[in-house]
Amino acid sequence: LQVVESGGGSVQPGGSLRLSCTASGDTLESMTVGWFRQAPGKETEGVSLISLSGTFKKYADSVQGRFSVSRDNAKNTVYIQMNSLRSEDTGTYYCAATREVPMPTTQAMSTLTDKFRRDGIWGPGTQVTVSS
Repeated sequence: LQVVESGGGSVQPGGSLRLSCTASGDTLESMTVGWFRQAPGKETEGVSLISLSGTFKKYADSVQGRFSVSRDNAKNTVYIQMNSLRSEDTGTYYCAATREVPMPTTQAMSTLTDKFRRDGIWGPGTQVTVSS
C-alpha cells in the first residue's frame, strides 16, 4: 500500500482547503486513516482520525469545529476539509494508514500519533500555508 496527499496550497486566514489522501496497491477500507501535520521547528501532531467505515472520527482540540474528515472507500480516498484556516495551521500535512489503531478510541491524540508513527504507512506530505 502507498498513500499520497494532494490539495495543499497557500490561502489567506479564514480561507478553506480540502486535502485528499489517495491509496494505491491495496485498499484503505480495512484501515484507520489519520491526518497529521508538522509546522517548521515543531513535532508532528495528530489532526484527525477516521475509522474504517467513517462512523467514528476524532479531532485535535485545535481544529475541532473547523476541520472535517471523511472517506470514500469506493475511491480509496480520505479527505479533510479545512475551514476558517489560521496562520497556526501552516505546515506539512501527512496522511497515514494503519490496521493497528481500532476506533472508537479514548486514547490521547499524542499516543495515537506515536502508534501511527510506529505502525502506519505514511505519505510524502503536502504543504499548507496560511498567510495574508
